[in-house]
Amino acid sequence: MKARNVSCRRHKALVGVGISLLVASLGVTACSDGSDSSGDNAESSLATTALPANEATGAPIKIGFINSEGGSFASFPANRENAEAATEYINANLGGIGGRPIDLVVCKQQEEPASATSCANQMVEQKVSAVVVPGGAQGAAMLPILSGAGIPYTGPVGVTPIELTSPDSYMYTAGLPGVLSGMAEYSAKNGIKKIALLSGDGGGTPAAISAIGTPIFQAAGLELKVVPIPSGVPDPTPQVTAGLSDNPDAVAIVGDANMCITVLKTIQTVAPGKERFVVPTCVAPEVVEAVGGSVIEGIMDFTTVDLYSEEPDSVLYRSVMAQYAPDTDIRGYGYTGYQGVMGLYRVIQNLTGDVTPAAVTEALRTAKNIPLPLGTGLTFTCDGTAIPQLKSICSKSLLIGEVDSQGRPQNLTPVG
Repeated sequence: MKARNVSCRRHKALVGVGISLLVASLGVTACSDGSDSSGDNAESSLATTALPANEATGAPIKIGFINSEGGSFASFPANRENAEAATEYINANLGGIGGRPIDLVVCKQQEEPASATSCANQMVEQKVSAVVVPGGAQGAAMLPILSGAGIPYTGPVGVTPIELTSPDSYMYTAGLPGVLSGMAEYSAKNGIKKIALLSGDGGGTPAAISAIGTPIFQAAGLELKVVPIPSGVPDPTPQVTAGLSDNPDAVAIVGDANMCITVLKTIQTVAPGKERFVVPTCVAPEVVEAVGGSVIEGIMDFTTVDLYSEEPDSVLYRSVMAQYAPDTDIRGYGYTGYQGVMGLYRVIQNLTGDVTPAAVTEALRTAKNIPLPLGTGLTFTCDGTAIPQLKSICSKSLLIGEVDSQGRPQNLTPVG
């Protein structure tokens, strides 16, 4: 079967402060409104497969899911739709957790402390066994409440400092620290000595990138120059030109889709042919549409997700979404909902008996080399050793690959 053509719910980018904005910029992106029919046709041609039936029975196990949704500041319904699809797949096709179905307890917080606090309290009242958070900047409001109740806090990527350091938080991927480490490793292996990193200048982002990235690059014998790009500037030519004045070997971009559009157009004018490193926001569908496939093609994408290949996990994801959420566009940020729920499932799938928060916590702390959903060979181990300074991070690895003219990374390979 083939995935159906879909319309996309346009996302609003999260804006945090400091490291919150840094990590959010790696995954939060707007997606296409579906007006580009060629893109839709290309999505519908991707391979899927049949899903064998294995229905879970018995008493449900409550798993919480707190999503940024419904607020004027940020709303990501596709995260929830992906999570609900993953839950239906687990219950109908995988036999649930030890044979028991998941009852996904959803709460929508509006990216402000009051609603986030309310959601965390609801999870305690509902006596969930764990909470999955696909992203957002309200970790400081939610995590202490859940931690106080002994409920493990999990997700694909941490956005706030507490999510990266709390002993009760388990983040499957490394976010920005992993991206910077991956860029340094790739550069060292490919003779790149000097990198200019263009960063959106909001919430102290450039300073935070410099604080995290400079030691990483210096340890690899490389030079990192962080260049702030003012938020909302329509023409960043002066900043980009100044940032590239000492002729770096490569230029990296970390920012939201709008910044990626203006910066990529400028680089194409002032430094065509310069090697470019980006995070997924810079190869989002609206970026490709705005700058053109010829500009996008050949960019090196640093990511933790493989949506488009023929790898079994990628085919499985598209199959699950075609079956259980056919109207959700797979090209946006929504995959984090699927990745969060499926990642937790892969840790606790064999638990039997009373699946308490303590039992889930023990499973998280002792599980080794769990395959990251959509990770094409990446694994995670939540014993606090991946990045010792950030105990909550369960992996420092990511995927890199050149993108094609549609913004799809090809031949993704692990680094880190």
